[in-house]
Amino acid sequence: MRRLSPLARGLSWVCQFDWAWHVKDAGDELIHATAVDVGGFGILIRGASGTGKSSLALRLMAHGAKLVADDQTFLRRQDNTVWATCPPAIRGAIEARGIGLLAADALDEAKIALVVDLDCVESERLPPKRQTLLLGVPIDLVFGATSGHLPYGLLQLAHGGRWN
Repeated sequence: MRRLSPLARGLSWVCQFDWAWHVKDAGDELIHATAVDVGGFGILIRGASGTGKSSLALRLMAHGAKLVADDQTFLRRQDNTVWATCPPAIRGAIEARGIGLLAADALDEAKIALVVDLDCVESERLPPKRQTLLLGVPIDLVFGATSGHLPYGLLQLAHGGRWN
């Protein structure tokens, strides 16, 4: 069994409560996050600067995901759905550290079905189904995995859903 450092255990505990990222019902909100879409399944990737939001988005895009927004994402609630869009000034641009800004075909918007939180380390092999609130709407939540399979697991989740 893998042991977590005291810092990782502390982050895992804090992430269970997910207090820092709840967004209030108040129309459009601009947040620090990246959004992609996999065949109508919108994924919002959040985390501190340098945690790999753009890197994860690029890996998903290499397997067919479409960019919606990188680094800055507008969220809008419509009924019980949260939509992600991009500020016009950065639409179609994604950062690749060490390379620079890259051009990408971007979608106008995506219906968010999943939030990936890269600030939180997943410590469980088979974690419980989690949710977070975006603009008052419950959205499924996955913590950042410590192994390299995260992008592939997210793609399979988008295409096939959860088993059981």
